[in-house]
Amino acid sequence: MKRLIWMGLVAVSAAPVWAEGKPEDAAGLFPYWDAQQVQIGETLYAENCAACHGAELEGEEDWRSRNPDGGFRAPPHDETGHTWHHPDAQLFAITKFGTEVVMGGAVQSDMAGFGKILSDEEILAVLGYIKASWPERIIARHNELNRRFEASQ
Repeated sequence: MKRLIWMGLVAVSAAPVWAEGKPEDAAGLFPYWDAQQVQIGETLYAENCAACHGAELEGEEDWRSRNPDGGFRAPPHDETGHTWHHPDAQLFAITKFGTEVVMGGAVQSDMAGFGKILSDEEILAVLGYIKASWPERIIARHNELNRRFEASQ
């Protein structure tokens, strides 16, 4: 129940951000990335994300606990984390604008947006790399989440 409330909060608070900054085709794009895009995403992830989220997508140690300042630690992006619990559009918005912006300040996080560092296509490549690392059963669940999210918009 807590997860559903949080997802609803994100969906409501992030709607203007998605409309403003998401490429038209971002929501359903990830299942279709080719090997070249995934390879580009892997390189960009290593350069921009691995320092916090881990070289193997493993996240920070004890990632479910808060930092001393109350902020969230960097979660894993592999199948053990919660990345795949969020639709593509949310993941894109968080990566581009940062967690606090997407959440309207309701959540304290060190996850700054990468919109001034990475292009939309580069962000999509990173997210494609992350998703390509998941087992097929997780990808299938995430695809279904995307279908439900898109249908609700």
